[in-house]
Amino acid sequence: MIFDLGGVVFPSPLDVFRAYEREHGLPDRFISRVVVADPEGGAWARLERGELTVESFATEFEAECGAAGGRVDAQALMAAVGQGFAARPEMLAALRAIRAHGLKTGALTNNWVADEPSPGGVRALDDVFDVVVESAVEGLRKPDPRIYALACERLRVQPDESVFLDDLGVNLKSARTLGMTTIKVDDPAEALAELAGVLGFTLEA
Repeated sequence: MIFDLGGVVFPSPLDVFRAYEREHGLPDRFISRVVVADPEGGAWARLERGELTVESFATEFEAECGAAGGRVDAQALMAAVGQGFAARPEMLAALRAIRAHGLKTGALTNNWVADEPSPGGVRALDDVFDVVVESAVEGLRKPDPRIYALACERLRVQPDESVFLDDLGVNLKSARTLGMTTIKVDDPAEALAELAGVLGFTLEA
């Protein structure tokens, strides 16, 4: 079983984007549109591949936002993303139930290296994941098919033997192309019910 982190195990950073837009008078989904405007060469993509520090990202992302007609304090935005970054209890319970049934668990996340590491986050999940694959460490990011294949290789499973949960359709599409069973996480409870149906056992604590 392979889980995305932000938006699946953790709350979604997209919620922070929407709140920032409302608080600063930006159009709805403005930040997301800037992120996806250049999905491979933009500042956000390069941050998640480990090619930029948060500080250098902030300068470039603010310039991209300015070119798109909006003003964003990228350092403040990233600080907001990092606040309250606690795992969802129901997801932790599901992960422990999966491991109790003898199945392997992996995390596959697009992330970045913080300028000032903070407690918690990925490092706090060592007891529920057998493997953690991070975009900023590997220099690859979803939806690049190579990072899904890498996660499966490290778990020693074939793609068609795995289930992948993510909150973004574009990331699930690449997984399906490789033969992985996919579950979109809009509502965590509904996604876990779907996963329980696939696995054939309850995922409650």
